[in-house]
Amino acid sequence: MTGPDEERGPDDEIRGAPRIPAPRPAPDDWADLSAAPSAQTQPPETGTEPGMSPDPLADLDAYPAPDVPADLPADPSADLTQDLPADLAPEVPADLPADPSADLPRDLAPDLPADQPRDLAPDRLADQPRDLAADPPADTPPDPPAVARPSAPPDSRTPVERAAGDHAAEVTPRVPHSVLKSLLGAWALSACSAEETCAVEDHLTECAPCADEALRLRDAVGLLHSERDLDLDPLLRSRVLENCLGRRPARIPVPSWATPYDSETARLDALLRDIGDAEWHAPVRLKWFEGERQVSRRTTVAGVMGHLLPVDGLVATALGLDDPLATGPASKAPASFPPQSPAERTEAYWNGAYHPPTRKVRAPWRDQSHTLIRTVSFAGRGVAELSVPYGDFALPLRDSLLDRAFECWVHADDIANAVDYPYDPPSGAHLHGMVDLAARLLPAALADRRRTGLAAPAKQLVTAGSPGRTLHLEVEGSGGGHWYISLDSPAAVGSPEHTVAQVALDGVEFCQLVAGHVSPEEAAAGQDGDREAIRDVLFAAASLSRL
Repeated sequence: MTGPDEERGPDDEIRGAPRIPAPRPAPDDWADLSAAPSAQTQPPETGTEPGMSPDPLADLDAYPAPDVPADLPADPSADLTQDLPADLAPEVPADLPADPSADLPRDLAPDLPADQPRDLAPDRLADQPRDLAADPPADTPPDPPAVARPSAPPDSRTPVERAAGDHAAEVTPRVPHSVLKSLLGAWALSACSAEETCAVEDHLTECAPCADEALRLRDAVGLLHSERDLDLDPLLRSRVLENCLGRRPARIPVPSWATPYDSETARLDALLRDIGDAEWHAPVRLKWFEGERQVSRRTTVAGVMGHLLPVDGLVATALGLDDPLATGPASKAPASFPPQSPAERTEAYWNGAYHPPTRKVRAPWRDQSHTLIRTVSFAGRGVAELSVPYGDFALPLRDSLLDRAFECWVHADDIANAVDYPYDPPSGAHLHGMVDLAARLLPAALADRRRTGLAAPAKQLVTAGSPGRTLHLEVEGSGGGHWYISLDSPAAVGSPEHTVAQVALDGVEFCQLVAGHVSPEEAAAGQDGDREAIRDVLFAAASLSRL
């Protein structure tokens, strides 16, 4: 830099002027670049003031031109390979002809007209080898002359006759009658081949005796492939008896209140008849409620029957029949024998046997049930009110047989589950009677739980026979109905007008609750009203169960 008093030189004036880049020279101008000033040429001085340039473009000519090689050709498109080194030039075969098609082999040369040169014409046939020539060799013998064959005589048959004759030629040989008859059995079993089947079926259209025999064999095969269920309908016995009694009434009919026991013992006996010897020892768990909890006892199928036999003996004893405990293996018991409660009688039978019960227990149980039915049928009407003691309580004979029918169904279902056997609930009429018996026992069971402190105290005591607080029990499904349970006293009467709670259950589910197989907390499907009353009634229903 210079100070304010220093003198400016020519370079300072050029440096201070604005600069505009010059246009690039075209390729055609490269030839004249030698006339451009060299890089050392100084720009001319101007007469302008320092730092100013009147014509900026005029100053551009004063700049040096770029260095261009002197040997650069004027035409960039000239042959660039002429100055390449020898090792970089492409190799071209020396014998490459100017016309590539000039020296092609004769067999690949194209066909040319006749006026073409001889060396480009295709080979003549005479020049080819003898084995490829079209004419046969001279020593080849001539072909023999053709022999004239006699023509076939014209067919004088009509078109229908010709069709019949052609069809007859296709028919298989006729099979003897004895062979076709021997194939009837295989035909009925669909064991014949396609040809044999066609022959047999054609023969059946002509031979009446064989057709009748074939029909009989086909019907017999249908019996061999029956798809019916082998399990008997639980109501089959009842329907058969009802049909028979409808046509010919029994001289001594079974009382209607004994029919449920008769039906359930018959169903259980059918189940026992179908199971095998090993299944009699299948484990079964008996369940019931005691107080607030569910208890169980493990036994076998034979052990379950050993439980039903002595408990049914309570009814037999009330009717004056033999007690199974007095004549069975438990007869050698202490002086307090025979016990009266169902649980004590069961334990006495189980403990008195020398060996665990087996299928032999079925015969005495079956005989006892038949004897009970015959006895009540001959006893008359007054026997229905005969009292049957159960230890702590007693039931009339009509209710006792209904109770035995209920327990027979419950334990038959236990056995069926143990041996994987299908078993249906009782009929609607019989199930309704079982639900009705349990509903009638609920007020007394509720009072017993209240005395032991397991139920809430009574809230509204009334005189005997008067309506009091009531729970509406609605049982749905088969055997269902409506029952009104007295809550505060067994002597009170349930009334729809005094209903304080309502419970809705399925019929089978309610029976499972009474049998102790379902807990009270899981039993009720619908509840409405006093929750305390509902809980007391459900637990009272479960307390009706026993071993």
